[in-house]
Amino acid sequence: MTEAAAVRTNLLGLEKPELEAFVTALGNKPFRARQLMSWLYKRCEGDFAAMTDLALDFRTQLSDVADVRTPEIISRYNSADGTCKWLLRADSTQAFEMVFIPEIDRGTLCISSQVGCALDCSFCSTAQQGFNRNLTTAEIVGQVWLANRELGFEPRGERRITNVVFMGMGEPLANFRNVVPAIRILLDDLGFDISRRRVTLSTSGLVPLMYRLAEEVNCALAVSLHAPDDALRNVLVPINRKHPIAELLEACWHYIDEKNGRSVTFEYVMLDGVNDQLEHARSLARLLKGKPAKLNLIPFNPFPGTDYCRSPMPVISRFRDELIQRGVLATIRRTRGDDINAACGQLAGRVNDRTRVRLGNKLSGALAS
Repeated sequence: MTEAAAVRTNLLGLEKPELEAFVTALGNKPFRARQLMSWLYKRCEGDFAAMTDLALDFRTQLSDVADVRTPEIISRYNSADGTCKWLLRADSTQAFEMVFIPEIDRGTLCISSQVGCALDCSFCSTAQQGFNRNLTTAEIVGQVWLANRELGFEPRGERRITNVVFMGMGEPLANFRNVVPAIRILLDDLGFDISRRRVTLSTSGLVPLMYRLAEEVNCALAVSLHAPDDALRNVLVPINRKHPIAELLEACWHYIDEKNGRSVTFEYVMLDGVNDQLEHARSLARLLKGKPAKLNLIPFNPFPGTDYCRSPMPVISRFRDELIQRGVLATIRRTRGDDINAACGQLAGRVNDRTRVRLGNKLSGALAS
């Protein structure tokens, strides 16, 4: 990054009130902010000279003090099934990943919120890389903007990206101060204007921040459950030692009540011989029957160094059928992009771990006390 770029304001990541304050400080009317947002998000334009309905002197001002800066692409990988994965530069040594998954009726962009992750879920490749830093709001929003450009965005054309999910690298709620403004920009009718049901935040269960989320923004909620009881979830998802399942579920139902939501999606990775027995399905049914919940069963996607194996498909199917028979909606997620390590749980990026301890070792003991 040049010295000039470093002192310019990146317009990506500024919410409407911040953008209005910015243009007002330059001596312009607040409505210029709405024009700018339209160019940025409705037309995916980053060249001020091309923003032809803005006054020439205003465009000149913007060129001097602002820019539209996205993460830099290091590499792009294309899967045989149409999935795309990008490795994006965070700085000279760090990198993170985003993934686009095309389907017949939708296009889902899976974005990252952190470089690495400190929550240390034992079945996740990202967690094994450790944690370096949070992504800024501009870096989060910039992923969606960049993916639009990469996928051939047309201002009046059909949307390629219809859904955005915070299921990439990192725990979104651990980066609350940057993730929430990014979600607002995704939802804003002057921003990306995506339906609240098509923007999904996935969390491992930072319960106090789930309550804060209910106060701040309205999006779909997904929760990484992966076990029907505390003993097993303590091993798979160490944050459970601080916020056990009963506490987690209470926060889920509160969120749905506050946001008039349809349901919480519970993610459940299927690990051979670990959490995939019929007794586990029955325990899950006891937890979730009659609640606004659906289970997304995820075949485990292996990564180097893991001791886990994927449950056989007949086992996963029986697990799903047991849940359905007991009144719990359950689906099996189709594995996409595993030939380029872009499937769920496989994102690794390039992370220099700066955490002294992670939730799976000393810190987890402190949290449990």
